[in-house]
Amino acid sequence: MADATTTRQELRKARRPAVNLHVVGPLVALAVLILVGVLLNPNFLSYGNVTNVLARSAFIGIIAVGMTFVITSGGLDLSVGSMAAFIAGLMILVMNALVPTLGAGWPVILIGMAAALFFGFLAGLGNGLLITRARIEAFIVTLGSMGIFRSLITWLADGGTLSLNFQVRDVYRPVYYDGILGVSWPIIVFLVVAIAGEIVMRHTAFGRHCAAIGSNEQVARYSAVHVERVRLATYVILGMLVGLATIMYVPRLGSASSATGVLWELEAIAAVIIGGTVLKGGFGRAWGTVVGVLILNLIQNILNLTDLVSPYLNGAIQGVIIVLAVVLQRQKKAL
Repeated sequence: MADATTTRQELRKARRPAVNLHVVGPLVALAVLILVGVLLNPNFLSYGNVTNVLARSAFIGIIAVGMTFVITSGGLDLSVGSMAAFIAGLMILVMNALVPTLGAGWPVILIGMAAALFFGFLAGLGNGLLITRARIEAFIVTLGSMGIFRSLITWLADGGTLSLNFQVRDVYRPVYYDGILGVSWPIIVFLVVAIAGEIVMRHTAFGRHCAAIGSNEQVARYSAVHVERVRLATYVILGMLVGLATIMYVPRLGSASSATGVLWELEAIAAVIIGGTVLKGGFGRAWGTVVGVLILNLIQNILNLTDLVSPYLNGAIQGVIIVLAVVLQRQKKAL
């Protein structure tokens, strides 16, 4: 028996790849994309293009870091794009309503920012409570809330667009367009969120509990992990990060409509899976999600710069990437 066990262990070791593709794969894909971009367009690595890609990556990236915790714990959230649109609309309404009283200055903007975080907290809490207390499948809950949020923003805008007061917009614009040493605030906030997410995921009990719940919920319960509390916290964190992403997004256009945030949930989930987080839960990493976000935005950027494929097919390409990433995950498990 001992010899047979030893033989099986040796076979498993022999079948394991010398290089961890789970870690190296996304980095290799990112390097290849950068090389392809440089070969196709000499301006690909220009300061303007790089900062543009990073700034556009920030919105999805901030949300995707929160999605990493949700998926790692075995959950899913399909409502983040609609949630962002709804929060943006509420944020604009709050700021516009305060202008006659407080004027078009920073007090109004700071209250609007606090409102966005609060509404994100409530939205995430609502999703989390339905999943953990009412014990409804995350797919059903977030699919329903996706439709609710999208309908509510359409109703608030009366089928059109909610626009921020022009004077407030002028004061608010630097939050998107300015920064430190040529690095815009959305990029800086994305970097801070990513670093914090990686630290929490790798070096705190909360991160380990998320992985334990996603790996085996029953075993996690036996190990004295508060499953419902941790899972609820992941949705609350995601909701607040959606609010933070909205704070960075609103000064870019100064408006919100039913078209705001369309397909953001697809991009966030795709970034998480491409980065190596297991779709069924049990393993996740924030830095991998950052790489996944960059991969998706570089693909879109290359399509826009080269006209190789219509940019309207970007959603289809992302869908294909999600399917391929899940297939690769299953193949790695088989090894």
